[in-house]
Amino acid sequence: MHHSYPLGDNRVVTLDPTAAWLTELVADVAPVGPAALSGLTPMESLVRRTTPSGAELALVRDVVVKLHHPRTDAGALATRLRAVVQGAGSALWVQPLDDSLHRSPDGRVATVWPRVDVLEESEAALPWVDAGRLLAALHLSDSGAAGDPSTGGLPPQGGPARVARALIRVDASDHPSAPMVARLGARLLDEATAPPRRETIVHGDWHLGQLARTDDGLRLLDVDDLGTGDPAWDLARPAGLWAAGMLEDAAWETFLAAYRDAGGPAVPGDGDPWPHLDLPARCAVFVAAVRTLTVQHTHSADPADALLEACARM
Repeated sequence: MHHSYPLGDNRVVTLDPTAAWLTELVADVAPVGPAALSGLTPMESLVRRTTPSGAELALVRDVVVKLHHPRTDAGALATRLRAVVQGAGSALWVQPLDDSLHRSPDGRVATVWPRVDVLEESEAALPWVDAGRLLAALHLSDSGAAGDPSTGGLPPQGGPARVARALIRVDASDHPSAPMVARLGARLLDEATAPPRRETIVHGDWHLGQLARTDDGLRLLDVDDLGTGDPAWDLARPAGLWAAGMLEDAAWETFLAAYRDAGGPAVPGDGDPWPHLDLPARCAVFVAAVRTLTVQHTHSADPADALLEACARM
């Protein structure tokens, strides 16, 4: 419950239990410490942003607390967090400031991270070579966590589940193109549930916006869909955007060559990669199209018309 109190200068201070809890959490576990927060009200020290996926990011100075989506499985998230901080994880991932899970007053699971320089997909010069190499390194790692989720292993990667959620959203949409997109999604979901042809550690929601620049080079962000599965799903978004005419040939070819040169297992080292990428790429285009129809356009950098045209061709 929120309580509001008027101030003499016509301002209103809202006492939000989650906001107070967030600032206390940061003071307890993050390097900024209580001194850096002294004198700051929750409204002055805290910026909160909702992501398109339904999570919430709370920024307190140089710290980010991620309030994960209410549907998040805390046990699976804990396993994912362990995979990030052990073994080769530190060479691949931005490291959490605290490797524990926390529970917010409203019941959501939270994790604590440093504030980093996240790549913007609209940047003029994108690090496609480094991105391809980093993704290959993830797929070649074991992270010490593969196996049966019931015995502490990583769960299956989240690509097919994302298709299923997108299908539910588009079925509820009244957009004129929704029936066409929904028919495509139903076909894709049938194909996406087939067992993977090969299995590695997989990011599960990979795109350039999941990368951060650090003093040690590029690092991965967002552990929510980390799992095991066909690594081709991690190439799905750039592959799908390229096939839809929304990513330049040079960018796609540079990324793919770097991934292959680094030994990435999602596609053969030479020859036509498309037999391995076709289904994940089509699924990525479908999910992106649904987002443009059902999520605020400010949350998407993908032109709706081009995505819908690609869906119609499929």
